[in-house]
Amino acid sequence: MGRTLIIAEAGVNHNGSLELARKLVDAALDCGADIVKFQTAKLNALVSRYAPMAEYQKQNTGKEESQSAMLGRLLLPYEDFVELADYCGKKGIEFLSTPFDTDSIHFLNNLVSMWKVPSGEVTNLPYLIEVARTGKKVILSTGMCTLEEVEKAVEVLRRHGSKDITLLHCNTQYPTPFGDVNLRAMLTLKESFQVPVGYSDHTTGTEIPIAAVAMGAVVIEKHFTLSRTMEGPDHRASLEPYELKQMVTAIRHVEAAMGTGVKQPSPSEIANMAVARKSIVARRDIQRGEVFSEQNITTKRPGTGISPMCWETVLGQKAIRDFAEDELIET
Repeated sequence: MGRTLIIAEAGVNHNGSLELARKLVDAALDCGADIVKFQTAKLNALVSRYAPMAEYQKQNTGKEESQSAMLGRLLLPYEDFVELADYCGKKGIEFLSTPFDTDSIHFLNNLVSMWKVPSGEVTNLPYLIEVARTGKKVILSTGMCTLEEVEKAVEVLRRHGSKDITLLHCNTQYPTPFGDVNLRAMLTLKESFQVPVGYSDHTTGTEIPIAAVAMGAVVIEKHFTLSRTMEGPDHRASLEPYELKQMVTAIRHVEAAMGTGVKQPSPSEIANMAVARKSIVARRDIQRGEVFSEQNITTKRPGTGISPMCWETVLGQKAIRDFAEDELIET
């Protein structure tokens, strides 16, 4: 099993502050994530002034206003992403940001090595075409999608130049109820499109992304924040740094534990075979020439003698010498 790509999704959890965004970079690096990801958009290209907030956004912020008003406080200007990309490079963690409009695709093209397409853009044909034309690797989240919608998006991406596509199963409720996760749908994506798959998680806790890795996810994306008590739409469905670190550690353990699939003794357990297994031994003192039977032989530890799997072969043979009780039988 290869190394799972772990994307620490900072999103807009910087609350519009470049200083806070840098702290999120530091936290993602400290937690062992491979990539720290933000969100880039021009407000007037992303939402109309009439677009309402999602219910989860109302609940998580305690406010009822337009998306435009909410996002106006959260989005960073383009120049801040140039600084963030440079900061990530100096720190040694990959920078990534999801564009939410075509202008932002063009702006980010020189800053990112791949694209992370959000679930809301799966049905945005002009957007998908612009992403595909760059020829870069695409990681596509599929929240809210039917299989047919994913099929159309993949076809568009491939037709316009995307050759490397990874699909992420996702649910776009924040936080996602466990009963709505449908993790097996990730395997459906893999089987249907014959591409690498992963999982973008919005549940509380860390167990679902860890389970996804055990099921074959090659990419895990998870929102994180410096504190869930902060104001904003995504903090409540995000991990705090210590939790993100625990998730990364657990995923690395799962990777190591998956192994090759070959069923054979591992190096660490070979030494225990002689201790845990049994051999054929004398049930009582046995005289030379006596016939071995169920009355005078049995099986006991250690496993350094004749294997009990040879039981039927040993029965009926004659003792080649005297054997004391518990002594390993020889033939």
